[in-house]
Amino acid sequence: MAGPLTLYDKIIDRHRIMSLGAGVQGREERLLLYVDRTVLNEYTSPQAFSGLREAGRKVWRPQAALGVVDHVNSTAANRTDVVEDKGAQGQMDYFARNGRDFGIEMFDVLDPRQGIEHVVLPELGWVLPGMVIAAGDSHTTTYGAFGAVGFGIGTSDIEHLLATQTLPYTRLKRMRARFEGPLPVGVTAKDLIMTLIRKIGADGAAGHALEFAGEAIDALEVEGRMTICNMAVECGARVALMAADEKVFAYIAGRPRSPSSAMLTEAQKTWADMRTDKGAVFDREIVIQAAQVAPMVSWGTSPDQAGTIDDVVPDPEAVAADKRAGVVRALEYMDLAPGTPLSDIRIDRAFIGSCTNARLSDLRDAARVLRGRRVAPGVRAMISPGSSSVRGEAEAEGLDRVFVEAGFEWRQSGCSMCLAMNDDVLAPGERCASSTNRNFEGRQGTGGRTHLMSPAMVAAAAFTGHLTDVRALKLLEA
Repeated sequence: MAGPLTLYDKIIDRHRIMSLGAGVQGREERLLLYVDRTVLNEYTSPQAFSGLREAGRKVWRPQAALGVVDHVNSTAANRTDVVEDKGAQGQMDYFARNGRDFGIEMFDVLDPRQGIEHVVLPELGWVLPGMVIAAGDSHTTTYGAFGAVGFGIGTSDIEHLLATQTLPYTRLKRMRARFEGPLPVGVTAKDLIMTLIRKIGADGAAGHALEFAGEAIDALEVEGRMTICNMAVECGARVALMAADEKVFAYIAGRPRSPSSAMLTEAQKTWADMRTDKGAVFDREIVIQAAQVAPMVSWGTSPDQAGTIDDVVPDPEAVAADKRAGVVRALEYMDLAPGTPLSDIRIDRAFIGSCTNARLSDLRDAARVLRGRRVAPGVRAMISPGSSSVRGEAEAEGLDRVFVEAGFEWRQSGCSMCLAMNDDVLAPGERCASSTNRNFEGRQGTGGRTHLMSPAMVAAAAFTGHLTDVRALKLLEA
């Protein structure tokens, strides 16, 4: 492409093998795209490997793939590599077999490097600016925090990728969200992305590559940026991106699989151009003043059904007509009455985990709130660190003792209660303050009710027993 380019177009152009013609209605280019790396899990990969076996094909570049058990495994403190659910056990066993047969490295549940795939890859130093990474999970957008194009793909595409290291691809439209001004005290990356999702809707960025920029974004550390890119898919974005900077370079340096110091120095000369050109045109731009962002919580069954902690449950009659039926259904499922202050909503469970918010900085945030406090009577609280490495680092800092003394269960790593695909589920009717990314009906268990928020807000809710403005606790710190 000619003229000033967006970061997204620069990366796609550098990975474009050939044109496949015009896309739908001739508006966007279809092309054959080279993919640098992929990560596999036990839940979305089985059919892809079965397809390779049936066709008698090998994996083209096994060294460009890594397998991680994370979806169906137990997170119990004393877990083994055996689970009671026979279907889940079969998935883990077949995953291990596929790794052996196709020459792909696998981190099983007992591997000290095991964790949630989108936590593991960055902490290994395997995600680099300018890369294209595709994987069988929608939250592959996480890698945009490193200036890499990451996107989720389906089972047939996983098979195609493993066999050829390429994918047929349609170039996306370009969208930019700018968060202007400094981030207010007590507001987190989770609040920024939930604010955007509420503003534009669950499909507001559909068909777009969404770039984030602005002073509030630049001020975030890399792990906060991963939270934003991770949840960008919840407003429909297929790709999320941020320009890599010195914080990203420092994060990558010295990790187990990052390039050598000399190679990183050389690479940064190329990465310096990995940002949107001045004058590049976006199809849509959104500007949000960071000073107006407050701690967010969801009240409904879609990530865009959310408000600030000082809001009230909405009245369906006061929302747009095309949204009314969805609000009515959400309130019925969540058992909430219009006009109820969000801060009055009591909880049964508190969960900190997921590929969105279970990194070391997230655990530190929660520990600051919980230190010297106890979980409220009647609330069951648990933490599943994003990886075994994060768990070890947290224990080295004594964070596990803070959580255990507060009454939290200190569990092993995995997707855990982010989705009802393992032993960690809500019972029907249970209400959970959760640091996860989706609050769909039944997402955390049949009949379970999920309220999304930051880890610090989950911690606050856990010891008060109801949704709570973490900012108010600054005056109450022990």
